[in-house]
Amino acid sequence: MPTPDQLRGALDGDGLRLYELIWKRTIACQMADARGQQTTLTVATRSAPEAVFQASGKTIEFPGFLRAYVEGSDDPAADLADKETLLPPLAVGAAVAARHLEAVSHTTQPPARYTEATLTKALEEKGIGRPSTYAATIDTILRREYCRKRGNALVPTWVGFAVAQLLVDHLPELIDYQFTAQMEEDLDAISRGEAEKTAYLRKFWFGNGRAGLKDMLADSGSAIDPRKASSIEIPATLPGRPGVVVRVGRFGPYIERDGQRASLPSEDKLAPDELSFERCEELLAQSARAEAPLGTDPATGKPVFARNGRFGPYVQLGTAGDEEKPKSSSLLKGMSLDTLDLETALKLLSLPRSLGANPDNGAEVKALNGKFGPYVTCAGESRSLPADLSPIDVTLDQAVELLRQPKLRGKRAFGQAAALKSLGVSPVTGKPVELRSGRYGPYVADGVTNASLPKDADPQAFTLEQALEILAARAALGPPAKGPRGRMGAGRRGAAAKPVGETSAKQPAAKKAAARKPAAKKPTAKKPSAKKGSSQEPPPF
Repeated sequence: MPTPDQLRGALDGDGLRLYELIWKRTIACQMADARGQQTTLTVATRSAPEAVFQASGKTIEFPGFLRAYVEGSDDPAADLADKETLLPPLAVGAAVAARHLEAVSHTTQPPARYTEATLTKALEEKGIGRPSTYAATIDTILRREYCRKRGNALVPTWVGFAVAQLLVDHLPELIDYQFTAQMEEDLDAISRGEAEKTAYLRKFWFGNGRAGLKDMLADSGSAIDPRKASSIEIPATLPGRPGVVVRVGRFGPYIERDGQRASLPSEDKLAPDELSFERCEELLAQSARAEAPLGTDPATGKPVFARNGRFGPYVQLGTAGDEEKPKSSSLLKGMSLDTLDLETALKLLSLPRSLGANPDNGAEVKALNGKFGPYVTCAGESRSLPADLSPIDVTLDQAVELLRQPKLRGKRAFGQAAALKSLGVSPVTGKPVELRSGRYGPYVADGVTNASLPKDADPQAFTLEQALEILAARAALGPPAKGPRGRMGAGRRGAAAKPVGETSAKQPAAKKAAARKPAAKKPTAKKPSAKKGSSQEPPPF
C-alpha cells in the first residue's frame, strides 16, 4: 500500500487528502492501543483544611496507534504533545508554593426542552408509537393545549400538568412506558393476522386476571377529587411562609394561598417552569394591593381599583356586583401599577375622551386607546398618536394637526418612524422638516427626501441649517435604485445595480418600443365585494 508521500504528484489536493485520511485510519487500526496515565494532585492548606485545591495531569506512556492517526488532527505528533499535561514530581506530604490559583465554577444546566424532533426520538427509544403516529400524537397535545410552542420548543402548560398529575395518581397502569410499548406490539400482531382484535378489546376492557379499563374507571371515578386534580403545589422556599397552590380554573390558571387569589400572566409570557415561589409572592402582594381601591370617583362615588389581569394591568371603576358591568381601561405603555395614582386612573377611565369640535369640519374629535395603541378619530378618519403623545394628555390642536396629515396605508402605516421634533419649514419643498427616529437611527425628512444624521451628530442639538445641508446633499444623489418588489439592488438576477442618480439613456427608446406593441386586452373588471367579517371601523393609523 503506497504512502501518501509516494502519491503526492499523482493526485490533486482533494484526492491526496482523502487518500491520506484512508491510509492513516487503515494503518492505525492495525496498531496497538495507546497507554497513558492520569494523575490528580490534591493540595490542602494547614490553616484551612476545608480549602482543597486540585490539578490534573496526563502523560502518554505508549502512543500506539496515536502515532499514525489522531481524530481531527492533521499532525499526530503535535497533537500528542497537546494531549499531555505534565505535573512536577511531587511526593505525598510535600510542601508546595502557590503561584497561581484559578477558581472554576460549575453549574448544572437543566435538560433542554423537547422539540418535535427530540420528542419523536424519545418515543422511538421507548418503543411508543410508530412513525405514522408521531405527527398525530404531537398535533393532539398541541391542539388540546397540553403544551405550547415557543420557537421550536414544546413548553408544557398548566392544563398539561393537571392532566399528567391526574393520570399518574389514578391511572398509572395506562401511562406506563412498558404498557404502551406492549400495546404497540399487540396492535402490530393484530395487523399481521397473528391475533384476533375482538378478543384483545374484550381483554383490554374487562380484564383477564387483572383489572380492565372498565374497573379502573369505576374505581378512579369515585376517588377523583376535581379540585385536587386541578391543583399543582409550589413549595415555599422562604422560611416561615406557607406554600402556594396553582389551580386550573374555568377562566385560566391562578394561584391561591389562605383564601387569597391572584391571576397568572398568560403562559406565553410566563411558562410554568418560570413561576418561582418569589414570583408568586409578588403576584399575591399585587393582588392584595388591588383589593384596596386607589380612591373614589367624585362623579359616580364608585371605588377605583388598579389590578393586574391575564392580559396585563388595568384600572376598573366599581365592582362586579354592580348593576352594570364595571368600566375598565388598560394601562398605557410605560405605566406601572406601583406608581399609578388616582388622578391618572381617572384619566384612563375617561377614555374615549372628547377633545372638542374640529375647526375644519365641525365634527367631534376623540382620543382613544385601541387594540393597536392610542389614536385620535374624527368623522371616520383616524390617526395613530406618536410615542410622545398620550390619549389622556393630547390637545385638540395636536389632534387636528395629526388628522390633517395624509393617511398612510399598508406597510407604510406600520413602518412610519416616530417624529422626535420639528425643526422648521423647508424653503425647497415648503413642508416641515422633522427629526425622526428610524430603524437604523435618527434622520431628517422634508416630505420628499430622507437623510441620515452623521454618526457624530447630536440629535438634540441638530439645527434646521444642518438638516437642510444634509438633505440637499442627499437629494443631489438622486433616488435610490430599486430592484424587484421595490427593494434596493439590481432590477434582475445577475444584472449590476445602477448607480444612484444615474439615468438610463435607453429609456425613451424603450417607451417607443412599448408604444409600438399592440395593447393587451383589458381584463373584465369585477365588482369588488366586501370580505366576510370585515369591519367598517377605520384602523387607528
